[in-house]
Amino acid sequence: MPLPPVPPTVSSTHRLALDPIATPERLLLGPGPSNAHPTVLQALARMPIGHLDPLYIELMGEVQELLRYAWQTDNRLTIPMSGTGSAAMEATLANTIEPGDKVLVAVMGYFGQRLVDMAGRYRADVVTIERPWGEAFDLAELEAALITHRPAILAMVHAETSTGVCQPMDGIGALCRQHDCLLLLDTVTSLGAVPLHIDAWQVDLAYSCSQKGLSCPPGLGPFTMGPRAEAKLASRSGKVPNWYLDVSLLKQYWGSDRVYHHTAPVNMNFGMREALRLLAEEGLEAAWARHRSNAERLWAGLERLGLELHVSEPLRLPTLTTVRIPEGVDGKAFSRHLLDGFGIEVGGGLGDLAGKVWRIGLMGYNSTPENVDRLLAIFASELPAFQASPAAVAAAIA
Repeated sequence: MPLPPVPPTVSSTHRLALDPIATPERLLLGPGPSNAHPTVLQALARMPIGHLDPLYIELMGEVQELLRYAWQTDNRLTIPMSGTGSAAMEATLANTIEPGDKVLVAVMGYFGQRLVDMAGRYRADVVTIERPWGEAFDLAELEAALITHRPAILAMVHAETSTGVCQPMDGIGALCRQHDCLLLLDTVTSLGAVPLHIDAWQVDLAYSCSQKGLSCPPGLGPFTMGPRAEAKLASRSGKVPNWYLDVSLLKQYWGSDRVYHHTAPVNMNFGMREALRLLAEEGLEAAWARHRSNAERLWAGLERLGLELHVSEPLRLPTLTTVRIPEGVDGKAFSRHLLDGFGIEVGGGLGDLAGKVWRIGLMGYNSTPENVDRLLAIFASELPAFQASPAAVAAAIA
């Protein structure tokens, strides 16, 4: 009779003996994530309940309705995608692109380029128009591109996180209706903080994130789809080529049927519910005004220090300010000095602006006069050493 097999021994090669997690206090004034509201963090720490629990199903409806308020839309298919903002970004494309569809992407920064990459992966015929990083598009050039290319979708960024530009939207949706194409809009750095009127602007698809203007940690991607985009989804010749983000399946869970699709991140939606509740409590107009006021306070203070802002004032985002790094200053070293010495995070440049700008975020819970004044005081006291000799810089870091 054969001997029973000897079970393999347990290897301890990768076993770690760790203390409970401890993270330092940080003030996140970069391009995101931002600090979450304490009330949101309390909600995240609650005991999970089932994703088909009647109480959770009620909460799902509350989240959807509050997202409609935040976006100013009546769109039926308004949901938080289970994933970060990039998942919602991909969902807008996955559900509406069929192979060979002409997609026009208006590129004015890094995240326009990401739209190009994603659309190509769904086998779209992608064409682009471009503006320098720090500028926006006007109606005439957009209309000319629509006439030339006759796309099925025009995709563009409302709040370009890489440059700090807010794209004016007046008239763009009407142009898209006139030329029979869908308008897809990135609102990652504007939702909850910058005026957004999805229905009034005739936007057909939009996406965002949880970790910026909504004062929630990263993990959910708000998504909204209007009737014209729904019709394109319904007329597909084949299945959506992404099961997880297929809205024709997700709408059965987020619709009246509540049919299981995947295990939802319950606690993230607890947090989103509280974040949106707080936004509704403050009121959209008040939140927009708060972000604008604090941004103007930052802009004025930076200019008093002799620093140059990258974007002209009419196009500046209230949530994300790009500051040109002074000649001779090591931008990365100064950012690290802020983090190590003061627990403050600011971002560096991406793409065409790498090494040329700092990106300072004032979003959601972090958009306060106190945070502006604290950052300006540190810039005033610490930056001069980095504009001096290498020895002085080394002394400042030490």
